Amino acid sequence: MAEFIFEGKQVYYEVHGNSGEPIIILNGIMMSTLSWKPFIKDFSKNNVAILVDFLDQGRSARMSEDYNHEIQVRLVNALIDQLPFEKVSIMGISYGGEIAVQYAVNHPERVRRLILANTAARTSDWLRKIGDGWNEVAKTRNGYAYYLTTIPVIYSTGFFEREKAWMDSRENTLKAHFSRIDVLESLIRLTDSSRDYDYTDRISKITCPTLIISASEDGLVPPTEQVILHQGIKGSTYVTINGAGHASMYENPSAFCALVLGFTNLSDEGIKI
Repeated sequence: MAEFIFEGKQVYYEVHGNSGEPIIILNGIMMSTLSWKPFIKDFSKNNVAILVDFLDQGRSARMSEDYNHEIQVRLVNALIDQLPFEKVSIMGISYGGEIAVQYAVNHPERVRRLILANTAARTSDWLRKIGDGWNEVAKTRNGYAYYLTTIPVIYSTGFFEREKAWMDSRENTLKAHFSRIDVLESLIRLTDSSRDYDYTDRISKITCPTLIISASEDGLVPPTEQVILHQGIKGSTYVTINGAGHASMYENPSAFCALVLGFTNLSDEGIKI
């Protein structure tokens, strides 16, 4: 566990593992470093896994004013400045993937490999309306209503029904979490920070090896958005986790870890056939 000061704000991060290729993990909008606790053992067995909370997330500082993605991109650059690596691989899921896309475009010299899971090159009008709905519910300060509006859609219906006990446990935890006014205010700002995100005309500038992970039952950021990424990033690899929803890392953790770690640990020369 460690902290650093970024533009006057405290940022929380963790480094796990002592050897192997370094990989930075970037959170989805409602996540934090704690979200990755079940994955730490595997992520750090043969790699150096770096977790970080964005501003307005987890144990990093809360903001008081509106912002856009640019500040989170600068935060990632400041984080890498803290680390003893010239290059890192970056895996971003959902919101974290959007930040990863922008970082890879603007700092290609620092990115070895890029993994984009359940994410997009833009905030579509459709997704913007969903975010507006979340924020309107958040303004009511009703944590349970916010949970009902945001969380069920993140999972596939099959997983939701199969893992009812786990989902019930999540509901109890998140109801309390979302009932905190400071958390709801942070989530409003995080959601609003994505309103004008559109890198569809710039993703062609990404030159590092890139893996795009889609999920067939993603009802929040559908596979059509990952297809846009795949078509725009030359030489990218596209893989679908069948039967999973937006939270693909929870729904099929074995496939998710195999994809992330397998791609990260490929040699830079690649496999010659």
